[in-house]
Amino acid sequence: MESARLPFSQPLPGPARATLIAALLVLALASWVLTDERMAGMDSGPGTDLGGFGFYVTVWVVMMAAMMFPSISPMVSVYARLQRGRREKGMAAPTGATAIFVAGYIVTWTLAGLGAYLVFEVGRELAPAWLGWDRGGPYLAGGVIVVAAIYQLTPLKDACLRRCRGPLSFVIENWRDGQIGALRMGMLHGAWCVGCCWALMAVLFSLGAMSVGWMAFVAALIAIEKLLPWRAVANRSIAIVLLALGLAVALVPEDVPGLTLPNSPDATRAMQGMEAMP
Repeated sequence: MESARLPFSQPLPGPARATLIAALLVLALASWVLTDERMAGMDSGPGTDLGGFGFYVTVWVVMMAAMMFPSISPMVSVYARLQRGRREKGMAAPTGATAIFVAGYIVTWTLAGLGAYLVFEVGRELAPAWLGWDRGGPYLAGGVIVVAAIYQLTPLKDACLRRCRGPLSFVIENWRDGQIGALRMGMLHGAWCVGCCWALMAVLFSLGAMSVGWMAFVAALIAIEKLLPWRAVANRSIAIVLLALGLAVALVPEDVPGLTLPNSPDATRAMQGMEAMP
């Protein structure tokens, strides 16, 4: 692919960029509202039942839109800018390519969610009794969060995050023409994003996958590391926050604000609600 084929000298006009970003934010807001409705009263804390497969897939896709659309707005804006530039110069620019790019991104995260579902359900079936919450459960949940803190400081995390934070270089280096190309680029960007954020998603599963509050917490961490200009400071600050949170969940879970304890009355009601679902 020759970068000369990509007319990126002119920025996306202000109104067009504002409209695009607003559309992503509106979709994200609508997804937050829908997620809150679907997941109300279902948070039973660490190890929360994910529900039936169809329910989980639906909730996961909406969750990804809610959590990720604000963070990917710079990447989508750059992609739309280059498509507009091609169109203005009489080059091929298929209709709906930007929407297809976003769809490809969601496809990758959906596949990642299916993998997470499989690992989670198999783990629940095979987990020994000593990993119950009244025994080793807090240490397991806290340990997963501590591992996520360590991952924040690894070269792999840094490599994935650099690609997520460099939209222009990503689009130029990975450009593909046509609608299939748009889908492929969106899926590739999603793959780098999964590499960047998988440990943060593991944190969400450890704290309660059906908790809108912890969803918002993880989404905020993702936005901070992707959007703030101080990448190293943001990354290390998140690592410190996760380390403190992991130790608190392992050692004093009853003192962690917003954490539903699996043996509590709230958790019992949530489990009964999940069991009553069709």
